[in-house]
Amino acid sequence: MEYLLFIILGALISVLSGFFGVGGGFILTPTLMLFGFSPIEAITTSLLFSIGTSISGISAHIKMKNILLKQGLILGMSGMAATQAARPFVFFLEERGWDVWAVPMFYIVLLSYFALTMLKRGKKSKAGTENNNGRSPSIIKMILIGFFAGFVSTTLGVGGGFIMVPLSVAFLGLLPKKAVGTSLFAILLIVTAGFLSYASAISIDYWIGISLVGGGLVGSQFGAKLTAYFENEEITYMLGALYMATVASVILKLVNLNYAGLVLMAIFVGGFLVRSIAKVKLAKSRYKEEKERP
Repeated sequence: MEYLLFIILGALISVLSGFFGVGGGFILTPTLMLFGFSPIEAITTSLLFSIGTSISGISAHIKMKNILLKQGLILGMSGMAATQAARPFVFFLEERGWDVWAVPMFYIVLLSYFALTMLKRGKKSKAGTENNNGRSPSIIKMILIGFFAGFVSTTLGVGGGFIMVPLSVAFLGLLPKKAVGTSLFAILLIVTAGFLSYASAISIDYWIGISLVGGGLVGSQFGAKLTAYFENEEITYMLGALYMATVASVILKLVNLNYAGLVLMAIFVGGFLVRSIAKVKLAKSRYKEEKERP
């Protein structure tokens, strides 16, 4: 029964992962801490989960031609380099017992910033153009974004997509759908390097990890396909709302209101699923009407 719960959790989180291109780890790590996992166990388990969901999500985005290979390689390789700098930092925090409060605080600061960034960006995205009006994104910017995302990925047990997607939109000029697909490709490189760096030193319940990945392999495919039913500005606004919900759940964790945090995340996921189902039904209804016209 316990593993069934984690299969369902993995499926739900991976739907969001495939839709937003965020790897799923930034949702899973605080959720596992709400379930009672230690920060470093949650980080390692989340990195394993992100490997599975990234692979699944990438296949769907390849079909939709949302992946920019050159940009993805630069972001991913610089992120892999950063994982080797982040791991000693995390063990430093754990040895001193600072990880219990430091990891949640990192989440609160970063997610609050990106929530505001994406909500503001949503107002401008309707008229947005891809790749800075046709110009290739700056390689220096890509390296810096990739390194920052890789460092945060290994520090917080996330894919790094929740950083890479908004920064790619804001500083590289990518449209949200392209940023999502390219981010997932870079994430796969980053989380694989991050997980391997922890796996030799940290003991986790691999059956829980496998259960999460099992659910995730189904959910991420569904999430990636859902992007076809939403406008770019809608995705931007919803990603900002997801960041805000996650920030609130982490704050509740810090004040020992774990159950309230889980309920809050469940409300957001439920609302997202209801909205997505309504969008799909509306699209199918319009298609049927058009097909029946003489």
